[in-house]
Amino acid sequence: MKKFIKKNAFLTGILIISILLAACGTQSSSTIEKAKEENSNRVLTDSIAHEVTIPKNPQRIIAPYLEDHLVALGLKPVAQWSVKGGTSIQDYLQNSLKDIPTIEFDLPYEAVTSFNPDLIVIGSPEIAEGEKYKQYSKIAPTYVMGTEDNNWRNKLLKMGEIFGQTDKAKEVLADYDQFAKEAKEEIHNKVGKPSATVIWNIKNSIYMVSDTASSGVVLYEDLGLQTPSLVKEMSASAAGDWSQVSLEKFVQIDADYLFVINSDSAGSSELLSDPLLANIPAIKNGHVYEFDSSSSWLYSGAIANRQIIENVLDSIVK
Repeated sequence: MKKFIKKNAFLTGILIISILLAACGTQSSSTIEKAKEENSNRVLTDSIAHEVTIPKNPQRIIAPYLEDHLVALGLKPVAQWSVKGGTSIQDYLQNSLKDIPTIEFDLPYEAVTSFNPDLIVIGSPEIAEGEKYKQYSKIAPTYVMGTEDNNWRNKLLKMGEIFGQTDKAKEVLADYDQFAKEAKEEIHNKVGKPSATVIWNIKNSIYMVSDTASSGVVLYEDLGLQTPSLVKEMSASAAGDWSQVSLEKFVQIDADYLFVINSDSAGSSELLSDPLLANIPAIKNGHVYEFDSSSSWLYSGAIANRQIIENVLDSIVK
């Protein structure tokens, strides 16, 4: 009987060791395969049906107007988006991009060539129309995003896919959503559920943000602020993110809070002091908060939107 027990225990021991060794071998094999995948080129099909070979660990990236997503993923481009000969850039990102040279928004061929990129990511098919895609793809692998990626969340996830950082992109989204949720609760606890609107002042002309775009999404969807009826009306027929509204029409706005982005150094004192606007709740109660165009209010992305939320909290939560 003792011999049987010893023999049985011996065989059981061998079986356990064999299982452990097999598991280690499987884990090692899996790890190796994963490492191979991470260090090899990948082929993705972009929005205009081009199969694009994405280089492993690209170092010289050009992705104009997508820099918010790059920075959120811990990446830096070799050149950053600009207009007006580089005089107008995404100022709110400059803590991360201050030493990065600029490139014009329409990606001139010679300029793209001069940066010797190893990957080009274009935000919409329009920028790659005609012969442009062929020209860019001769310089470096070129991936074109589609209209389905217009939502900033989709753009971030797509950028995560392109750069092999899907998990990181999901993590960035989760962190942002948690931050927005906490901010929403703080606002509701302190000031309830007030209404608000965002306008862009350009030479005393008023442009109102759509409720489904840019900072409108942050205020109405992420923070749960009430959407004024005029914003809903203008958004229903909006052709873009911002729609011009006349002074006579704007007097109808029933917003408790007004956020103003100024593109003029003079600010909005002349515009907001117009007697026609005196009875707007936000102006009447002194709930007007102004920001210049270097702020993040004109942009979208995890970084831009987080800064917008911080501005809102600093303004209305005392």
